[in-house]
Amino acid sequence: MAVHKKEEFTQKEQDLANFAKAMAHPARISILKVLAQRNACICGEIVELLPLAQSTVSQHLKELKNAGLITGTIDGPRSCYCINWKAFQKFNSEFNFLFDNLKIKNEKACC
Repeated sequence: MAVHKKEEFTQKEQDLANFAKAMAHPARISILKVLAQRNACICGEIVELLPLAQSTVSQHLKELKNAGLITGTIDGPRSCYCINWKAFQKFNSEFNFLFDNLKIKNEKACC
C-alpha cells in the first residue's frame, strides 16, 4: 500500500507548509495588504488596485480563503473579504516557535 510522504510529517509541520504555500505569491501578499488597510474589501476594488485580471484575483482570493487566511461572503455580484486574524496569530506564534528552536539548535552547530 502506497503512503503519501506528507503523512510522515506532523500535522503542525503540514499546516505551516500550507500557510507558507498560500503566502508564497506576491499577488497574495498585495491582496492581504489591501485587506489590512481597509479592514474589509469588495473584490472589484482589489482588481482595480492590482495589475491582474479579475479572474486571476478571484483565484488568489480562493487560495487565501482555502488556506483559512481570509474569510468572505458573497452577496449577489459582490464579494466581501477580510483577514482572518486568528489564523495569522496562530501561524505567527508557530513560526516564531519554529524559528526560535532552529536558532537555538544553530547556535550549537558548526558553520
